[in-house]
Order: sequence, then structure tokens, then C-alpha cells
Amino acid sequence: MSEEGPGGAAQYLSKLRLDDLLGELQVRIDAARGTQNRLHGLLEAVLSVGRGLDLPHVLRSIVEAAVVLVDAEYGALGVIGDDRKLSQFLTVGLDDEQRAAIGALPSGHGILGELIRHPQPLRLPELSEHPNSYGFPANHPPMHSFLGVPIRVRDEVFGNLYLTEKRSGQEFDAEDEAVLSTLAVAAGVAIENARLYEETRLRERWQRASGRVTSMLLKGAPTTEAMELIAEQARKIVSADVGMIAERVQGDEALRPVVAVGLDAERRNGLVMSSMEGFVGDALSSAEPVVTADIEHDSRTGGGEAHWAGLGPVAAVPLGTSGKVRGVLILGRMPGGTPFGDVDIGPLLGFADQAALALELAERRRDAEQIALLQDRDRIARDLHDLAIQRLFGAGMTLQSAQRFMEHPEGSERLARTVDDLDDTIKIIRSTIFGLRTHDGATSDGQGLRGQVSDLVKASATSFGFLPALRIEGLVETDVPTNVAEHVVAVLGEALSNAARHAGAQAVDVRLRCAEGELTLVVTDDGCGVPGGVTRSGLRNMEERAIALGGSFTLGAREEGGGTMLAWRVPVKPS
Repeated sequence: MSEEGPGGAAQYLSKLRLDDLLGELQVRIDAARGTQNRLHGLLEAVLSVGRGLDLPHVLRSIVEAAVVLVDAEYGALGVIGDDRKLSQFLTVGLDDEQRAAIGALPSGHGILGELIRHPQPLRLPELSEHPNSYGFPANHPPMHSFLGVPIRVRDEVFGNLYLTEKRSGQEFDAEDEAVLSTLAVAAGVAIENARLYEETRLRERWQRASGRVTSMLLKGAPTTEAMELIAEQARKIVSADVGMIAERVQGDEALRPVVAVGLDAERRNGLVMSSMEGFVGDALSSAEPVVTADIEHDSRTGGGEAHWAGLGPVAAVPLGTSGKVRGVLILGRMPGGTPFGDVDIGPLLGFADQAALALELAERRRDAEQIALLQDRDRIARDLHDLAIQRLFGAGMTLQSAQRFMEHPEGSERLARTVDDLDDTIKIIRSTIFGLRTHDGATSDGQGLRGQVSDLVKASATSFGFLPALRIEGLVETDVPTNVAEHVVAVLGEALSNAARHAGAQAVDVRLRCAEGELTLVVTDDGCGVPGGVTRSGLRNMEERAIALGGSFTLGAREEGGGTMLAWRVPVKPS
């Protein structure tokens, strides 16, 4: 027994030591396996965030990977804005109901602001014990353990990762901090790549927008349409709710939106803003962009202006070249929207400069075309005067001389009519010459009375099935005031419309004559005459127009054959 006892005890102790060693070895193996799994998880997370190029998706994948790596229940990524506050705050672990119950997202106070002020890793076993802890808002879930690390993009602190509530119930340790810091480095690289990609895409969008504006202007599109395209393209690219281009009102110190697109565009289009007011005035006077985070409460606006209603962040960018500002491109977002930053303003200023240059070049091109057109008109007028009229004069004088040798009365009468026709033709050519050389009194689209009457007659051919005859005599371009010309166009339009609807005519003749201080418009047709029971509201309007101008209006049967003759006469004062 004595020999067996000591030997058995030694064997028993050896077995215990072996079990301990095996247990310790298993613990070490498990720890090594856990570390290996964690390294694999970190590697996968780094590769995952590095593959993304869409910045919002990259940010979301970073915070999701961080929660898994350190086994946290809640995670967030805060993006630091230009004002050193949180401009974005992405969360993981909170559902939509919880986020809605908490209310507004944090802006960067308390513990969250601590990392903004001091961008160094921060571990806390209990959030509430930190001196900068302000507590949580109502309906916020309880949080105790905390781990935060900054995310740097090169030398710039982009934002911070915030992790709370380790699922094991323990506090975050140094290994968690090391893993999260490693992820933050990879996140910085991924964010930089995504931002470079986004900037490249944004630059391409600005270039395409500039190309569209330039192409439209080179095709001869009206300036207003080009400005509308400029405002709309800029609004879409920077995700603004409102876009306006305001130009200086001629002879005044005020600005008026030439175009407005987006939210309440029709209402804003007719508003007038003072160019001397601080906000827009700063953009005009300095020729530099001006931004505000809340336009309605900005001290530079004075408050209460109708054109700022319903807007929060606003950017005003001067529209001009070579120090000459022609107006301001204004972009606005709804209250609570993201303020305009350097990412928006830098490319926007370049776009505005290119758009202004395109507008100026297009205007110079139109001026050059207009000068060439006027020069061509002067040449035609000169040729008509020097060549055509002289030849017609010569032909008329020859025919008058030939009348003395005509013995037959009918032949003499025909020669006399021919001479009269030549005189009338000379009058028409002279009127045409004056029309070619006259540029005043034109309408906003560049047409004078002669052109408008001609267009009306041509347009009526669709209703009649034939082109009415048109004869214009006298200096209708120079001697007919603009207000009278507007009445003439309205009366002629009504007369042609009535003839097309009621007359059933096969021929229509329009004669406009300005001579001896009177403008006469005569429209005749060979139709059925004025039918009974026809509504006379249009005829009454024509008569009232004539009376208002001190003239007269008559409607009756044509002198020769059937049909109708309408005569509208008003006095004019030659210029």
C-alpha cells in the first residue's frame, strides 16, 4: 500500500497538470482562432469599403462593417461640415420608428463634439461619466460603453466613427480600438477615391451643361431660352429647389428675375429685388459668390422679401465676364436643406463664367448678323433706287412720249393706264426702300408693320385655300406709330378671319396705304357679302378701334360685282 500510494498520487497530479495544460492550450487555440477570424473580418471589411465608388454607399458600408468588427449594437458615422459641426449622421442599429421618435439628428455637441474638437480615439466604459456628456434626448435607447475614432482623408478630418453598447456587456478594449482605427484608415482611402470619382462625374456634368448652353446659343436660340436652360441645369446639378437669373432693370437700380425655374417659378418670375440689398448686392459688387445657410433670417436681406419665401440655403453667383457683371445666378434650397459649400460653389462659378461668355458671344454674333443684314438691306435699297426706279422712270417717260403718236383712243387709254401702273410701282418700290432702311417701330420679334401684315396675309392662305393679294403703299414703317400699328394688325386679322368663315370668296384683296396723313386699310372679297344674323362683336371692335383713334370704319358691298368691302381709316402724323 505504501509503495502504491505515492506512485498513484504522482500519477493523479500529473493528470491534473495535463488537463490544465490542455485547457490552457484550448483557450489559446480559441483565442488564436478568434484573432484569425477577426483579421479575416477586418480584411473583408477593408476590401468591401474599398470596392465602392458611390460616396453615400461607401459611408453606409463603413459604419455597417464597424458594428460587426467590434460587436457593437449601435454605430454611427458623422460627417464634419464646413462649420465644424456634423452635416451628416448615418446610423446603424436604430429602426425608422426609433429615429423618428428621437427627433432631429445630433449636430456635434457633447461626446460627439469631443472627437470633433480632439480627433483622437476615445474609449469610455460609461458614457455618462465623461464631463462632456450631456445625456440623451427623450426616446433615445440607453447606451453605456463607447468607442470613437476619427476618419482622416489625407490630412483632413472627414468625420468620426461612433460605436456604443458592446454586445458582450463588457467595455470596448484596446484590440477593438486597434481594429476600428485600422478600418478608419481604409475608410479614409475609400472615401477619397469615392470623392475623386464623384468630382470627376460632377465635372463631366458641368461640362455637358456648358456644352448644351453653348450649342443652343450657336443655333440662334433666344437669350431667354438659353438663360432658362442655364438656371435649370445649375439647379439640377447642385440639387437645388429653385433657380433664378436676375438681371439689372434698364435705367433702374433694381434686379428682376429674367427666368425662374423650380419651386414657385411663376410667382418668382415677376418679382423685383433691389440690387442694393446686401445679399445680392454683395455678389454684384464683389463679383464673387455669396452664400447663406438661411436666407429669410440673413441680416443682409432685411427679411420679408417675397422672392426669398420658402427658401433656406441660398447661393448667389455673379453672371459676367471680364469684370462686367450682367446679372446674378441664384440657387436656393428649402429650409433645412444642406448649405452650399465649396464643392457646389467652385464648379458653379466656372459654369456661370462659361455661360456668361457664351451669352456674350451669341449676342455679338447676333449683332454682327444684324449689321450684315442691315448692310445688305441698304445695298438692296440703293440698287432699287439707283437702278429699278430710274429704269421705271425712263420707261414711263417713253410711254408718255409715245402717247402723242397714238391715234386710236383705246391704245392711248391703255398707255395711260400703263403709265399710272408704273407710277404706282415706283411708289411701292419707294415704300419698300424706306422699309428696308427703317429699323424703328419694330416689334419685339424684330418685325415692323409691313412684315406683320405680310405674315398675316400669308397665314390666311391656309383658311382660304389661296393666297390673298397684298398691296402696301406709303411709308408704313416710318409714319405709322407703334400703337396704331398694333390696331392695324388686330383689325386685319379679324377681317381676314371673317372673310374666311363667312364670305366663301374666290379672291381677296388687301390694300394698306399711308398717304396725306391718313392710314387706310381696305379688304375686299368676291364672296356672298355680309350674311344676315352674323355676330357683329368683331365688327363692333374694329369700329371702336377706329373711333378711339379718331378715324372711321365702313362695311358694305364691293363697288364692282358681288362681295364685300371693308374700309378702316385713321389719321397718322408723319414722323
